[in-house]
Amino acid sequence: MTNILIFPAGTEIGKEIYYALRHDKHINITLAGSDYDSHARHCACAYHVIPDIAQPNWLDALQQLLQLEKIDYIFPAHDDALLALSEKRDALSATVLCPPHETCHTTRYKSKTYQSLRKILPVPAVYTDSNKITQWPVFVKPDRGQGAQGASCIETPEALASLLAQQSDLIVCEYLSGDEYTVDCFSDRDRGLLFCQPRTRSRIRAGIAMTSRLVTLEHVEEYARAISDRFHMRGAWFFQLKRAATGELTLLEVAPRIAGTMALNRVNGINFPLLTVYEAMRKKIALLPVCKELQITRSLSNQYKHSIQFQHVYIDYDDTVIINDKLCLLVITFLYQCINHGISIHLITRHAGDIHLELNTRRISMLFDSIIHLDKDAKKSDWVKQQKSIFIDDSFSERMEVFNAKEIPTFDINMLELLIRD
Repeated sequence: MTNILIFPAGTEIGKEIYYALRHDKHINITLAGSDYDSHARHCACAYHVIPDIAQPNWLDALQQLLQLEKIDYIFPAHDDALLALSEKRDALSATVLCPPHETCHTTRYKSKTYQSLRKILPVPAVYTDSNKITQWPVFVKPDRGQGAQGASCIETPEALASLLAQQSDLIVCEYLSGDEYTVDCFSDRDRGLLFCQPRTRSRIRAGIAMTSRLVTLEHVEEYARAISDRFHMRGAWFFQLKRAATGELTLLEVAPRIAGTMALNRVNGINFPLLTVYEAMRKKIALLPVCKELQITRSLSNQYKHSIQFQHVYIDYDDTVIINDKLCLLVITFLYQCINHGISIHLITRHAGDIHLELNTRRISMLFDSIIHLDKDAKKSDWVKQQKSIFIDDSFSERMEVFNAKEIPTFDINMLELLIRD
């Protein structure tokens, strides 16, 4: 078993790494990060609170966790963590999954990235003297930043002067007016670039592409190979491009890490986090994408905390397990989750007809520990025998009757996401 730590796990990057690795039978995942509520604290594996890299004791705390959990590999899940971990990798007992520190340091800064690559592929013009700017607007962003966070389009010299007076860490570039793309890449330390796939960046929120579609672009493989060779890339990484007014694809940034929207390529058969682990293990790697036309639309997801404890589930059948003559997949997911946790499931129904034949026809007869088939006048509460139970029914009157009689939690179907865990 290979033990992998995702740190900090509460980012969108960490979420994608977790989703990509969680079903691999050879990998055991540990999550760690700061003491705040995030999706990582709702995952089905341990979350350890340790200081973030801005705190003076973070390295010692991290090393203690590595030894406690016998961690083999650390997956950095934030740009600043990537830089810090690459710098301190020799002080850690686990392997940090990233390229050399020089690469991580250079790519953390737009100015250093452009300087390093300007002779081998198109990069934006960078203005160090605002008096020499002849074309407006210009694009201003933090030199040490990611995505479009903190970036703005500046229309006038006066607005630029005002912004630069407030912030000293900005880089002023030519404005690129065309479409924006991300290119997801994978490199082997000995074989070089093995895969690159461009995708669109649409509906960007907080630097994250909420809609993305696989595309084919000219010169992208040449760009990817040049970047990979220049920075000695290993494992998963990506770079971003934007078209200039001339139509030329121009570099925006390079990042030697997983991107959250790499999920688009993961479902296409290119599991970047898992491939990165294999690369570190020096395994022979083959890549097999499934299709060329694919799109992802991302959105917020909900996770809940609750104090409801139960060992028995009583659930209705018609319009609950079955809706519009089809199995309700949300309910079926929940029922199998109960089976995984040793929770008993009791079907309680007034179904008109042979319920056993119905369940066999639906191929779900083995889901239930008991089947209670009532006549139309029987009260469902009379058949709820255990106190540590919950009751699920689409009918409010049925839920109210059971609650009044037994004082146990009752649920409609649209409430079940409260109880389902990743």
